[in-house]
Amino acid sequence: MVKVIRVHKPGGPEAMVLEEVEVGEPGPGEARIRHTVIGLNYIDVYHRSGLYPLPAPYGVGMEGAAIVEAVGDGVTNVAVGDRVAYADPPPGAYCEARLFKASRLVKVPDSVDDESAAAMMLKGMTVEYLVHRTFEVQAGMTVLFHAAAGGVGLIAGQWLKALGVRAIGTAGGPEKCALAKAHGFAEVIDYDNEDFEARLKEMTDGKGVPVVYDSVGAATWEKSLNCLQPRGMYVNFGNASGPVPAFDPGKLAAGGSLYMTRPSLMAYNASDDELALSAGRLMDMVGSGKVKIEVNQRYALADAVQAHTDLEARKTTGSTVLLP
Repeated sequence: MVKVIRVHKPGGPEAMVLEEVEVGEPGPGEARIRHTVIGLNYIDVYHRSGLYPLPAPYGVGMEGAAIVEAVGDGVTNVAVGDRVAYADPPPGAYCEARLFKASRLVKVPDSVDDESAAAMMLKGMTVEYLVHRTFEVQAGMTVLFHAAAGGVGLIAGQWLKALGVRAIGTAGGPEKCALAKAHGFAEVIDYDNEDFEARLKEMTDGKGVPVVYDSVGAATWEKSLNCLQPRGMYVNFGNASGPVPAFDPGKLAAGGSLYMTRPSLMAYNASDDELALSAGRLMDMVGSGKVKIEVNQRYALADAVQAHTDLEARKTTGSTVLLP
């Protein structure tokens, strides 16, 4: 029997309950993995709350670092004893051990520790697809990245700096702004005290930017469109303040033939080859030291309710992990 967090009815953090279940033996193409560290991400809130519906009862959590305990028939990419990490459906990482599709596991090199591996897969591969494949940034560009002090933001700031990009971030309050600036952002706008649209226009001599990366959503989308250059791209990859409401596509035309996309990591890493590409770039960035993973909060698995409470209250910075 292993401990696992499950949701029987979507709701607030208290909807998550700690239970014990049998894991069983891996079937063909599967591996049984035992977590050493579990990653926590905002998508976990969406699953728990029902914003992204799942058939109940269901697990929560999309990433973790683990040791392979057993493999099923036909598994050749991992072996018993391997250190692995993942960020892939189905949800259910909030547990001590689980069965998982072996082809979606990534081996972790010695240059990356377990905490970093567990905390970086979803956030780090999100940064990879955003800056390399959704809108491929180039050295010398200026971009706007919201929630710069969050887990994705702190990785993005370092990654963009390594690529020679001038990254302007937004964050709430002087402490978070300082944190973001310490992680690669050239400038950071305090959107609790400044109008980020006006400030961004000042910083770019009125030109705006070719791309805005936005995981905030409802509170930032409209001004984000106004920050774009003609034919710029608005990349809405999260809904921390609520989803972007329905709007007239004519607004994109009025802004100068703007583009808007709502990408997801699962779509960009749908194939095993895409996963290998994304994870490989991430492992190289972290292993080289160009990107450091900041794990600023640690909770016991049994304290997942408190972890979600703090995450939604914006009390966390960088990455958060659960320890089984």
